[in-house]
Amino acid sequence: MLFRQLFDRKLAQFAYLVGCQQTGEALLIDPQRDIDRYVEVAEAEGLQVTAVAETHIHADFLSGAREFAHRFGTKVYLSDEGGEEWASDWARDGTYDAHFLKDGDTFQVGNIEIRAVHTPGHTPEHLSYLVVDRGGGASTPIGVATGDFVFVGDLGRPDLLEQAAGMHGVQEPSARQLYSSLGRFEELQDYVQVWPAHGAGSTCGKELGAVPQTTVGYEKLYNASLDAARRGEDAFVEAILEGQPEPQTYFARMKRQNNQGVPVLGQLPRPQRLTRSELVRTVENREALIIDGRLDRTAFMHRHIPGSLFAPMDKNFNTVVGSLVEDETQPIVLVVDEPRVEEAVRDLVRIGYDRIVGFVPPETLVHYFEGGGESASIETLTFPDLEQIRGQHHTTVVDVRFQAEFAAGHVPGAIHASYTRLPSYARERIPREQVLLVHCGSGVRAAVATAFLAREGFDARFVDGPFSRYREIGQVAREESGTQAAGTVPAEGSS
Repeated sequence: MLFRQLFDRKLAQFAYLVGCQQTGEALLIDPQRDIDRYVEVAEAEGLQVTAVAETHIHADFLSGAREFAHRFGTKVYLSDEGGEEWASDWARDGTYDAHFLKDGDTFQVGNIEIRAVHTPGHTPEHLSYLVVDRGGGASTPIGVATGDFVFVGDLGRPDLLEQAAGMHGVQEPSARQLYSSLGRFEELQDYVQVWPAHGAGSTCGKELGAVPQTTVGYEKLYNASLDAARRGEDAFVEAILEGQPEPQTYFARMKRQNNQGVPVLGQLPRPQRLTRSELVRTVENREALIIDGRLDRTAFMHRHIPGSLFAPMDKNFNTVVGSLVEDETQPIVLVVDEPRVEEAVRDLVRIGYDRIVGFVPPETLVHYFEGGGESASIETLTFPDLEQIRGQHHTTVVDVRFQAEFAAGHVPGAIHASYTRLPSYARERIPREQVLLVHCGSGVRAAVATAFLAREGFDARFVDGPFSRYREIGQVAREESGTQAAGTVPAEGSS
């Protein structure tokens, strides 16, 4: 048996290639939408991907299952658990070679046996997959692909449907479902390898480990959420729901598209490199959304194209764009170094942004400004500046960190508005008549948020620097753990 773990570091997502070298067939578990890279890995090993399986209907990326089925006629294995709302509707009209699995169902890929295990809690339809290498003489599982059920050091969050998809009143019942599913995991032999769908950096859990895989026995010993379960169901529910980070706003759209049908990609978008004159026309005619991927936030604040979003090409690029760009159909022009264009395109199509029509290297942007092209700037402040002016009339502090960070200590009177949910906060609670002093923990999230608020017409100022600087000079307010702070904007879909 051949095994390959394939990692997307920005979404902290793992897909798995499990191949039978005797027959040349391979199974791919939880692939993303740009499937060419998986095909290349399989072919390099002398394998053909003949089957794709999904652990659940994903919320944080667009699945590649339909792409495989459409382009290659690949068999797809999907959950038939959880009810009609979780049916993977796109695969049920007979167009594709789709097989729907109940708990305990098995299928073969070459001489490898895969058994579906229903493990609800993160989502109602969630399956885990036990893998037995029959061709190697095994009769017991070598590993289990746990999807968003069990991670290294944590469990999949059961509140996502309520906090991201707006399904009211489901997070506590989901947490109790998750608690009931734990017995399916605990009954496995300690040596069984655990292959999770996510690692550290994903918001599908709160304390995911950075180690890429683990074993059942290790998690029984050291997984904090499993330990909480040993204190009883109520204690587990309280522990698993407490302190979860605010999920990105685009998760609801991802889940909807993965259920109804991800548009077939075919090939990656090929954005055109724009000349200075083409950029002038694009800006003057408001032909596209400019997403500025420069890493230097100081340079962006000093001069940028009016209305552009700041989304530095770092590990949070997907999160920033997905959280702040609600209309995935609008044309996009990227400001990005040419060697990183394909990386940016892949990042965007994985979360459903396909209309990437052009790109501008930073040096072209400089020529554009030097030639008199439209430009804008945003005032930058320090925390001492903030402390000096925050009490003035028509001034409001906006804290764009996560709720748990805010509760642990914040500027008195600040409004909490996590950057991952900023569009809804901007519509509902952030005052338009105020001068906004926007900060985070280090400056990166605040830069992103300030650019967005400026684009939306707010008078926003960027507070740069670490929050520890404010702790040195100002009085920090705190909130009790598990309570919503005064001035806090409630998460979309929460009560």
